[in-house]
Amino acid sequence: MNILTKMTNMKKIIGLVPLALMLTLVACDDSKPAAPAPKKTNQFESGMFALYKMIPASRLWSEDAAPIHVESTVSTENNGQGGKAGFWRANFASPKRSKMQSYTWSGMADATRKVDNSSETSYSPSNRSLQTWDLHFLKVDTDKAFETAQEHGGKELVEKDPKQPVMYILDFDSQANQLRWHVIYGASTSSAKLTVLVDASSGAYLRKE
Repeated sequence: MNILTKMTNMKKIIGLVPLALMLTLVACDDSKPAAPAPKKTNQFESGMFALYKMIPASRLWSEDAAPIHVESTVSTENNGQGGKAGFWRANFASPKRSKMQSYTWSGMADATRKVDNSSETSYSPSNRSLQTWDLHFLKVDTDKAFETAQEHGGKELVEKDPKQPVMYILDFDSQANQLRWHVIYGASTSSAKLTVLVDASSGAYLRKE
């Protein structure tokens, strides 16, 4: 083999190197397109679930923060039947600081934050209508409170209107030393067709309003 032939073969080999390298890189690149982010969906939860999601934020605000009032909101996506809602608000007070602050929990897909808060306001521990209460009182959740309310007039309303909105309020009766769920058959207290009070500690029916 003469020198000219050797040089020609060498050029052919050198020319094949980039092609071989490219084929190797293509074979090694088995990466797949990134999967799209999962679509956000609405989350509907009970009163106790939402409250316990808000408690850590309230304790960061004030270590002695204790709940006063919890309330759900009826939406077009969820009528509140069954004891669940996509939006809950709770008021917490700090007796040491004489301050009060409200927090919200949202399970709605368009919510920017799950838990949010408003600016603090003044609070008087002597105000009997805004008494804080110990979490140990709360043993019955909104699903059970709804079941009790259904047995005391609620079932008839739901049968007449399957889309009947139901909202929930949790407060403390200082005179009776009793924590109560208000199961309200209506989108607001002013438009309620029926309100059933349920003991939030025992689940017992208390009365209608």
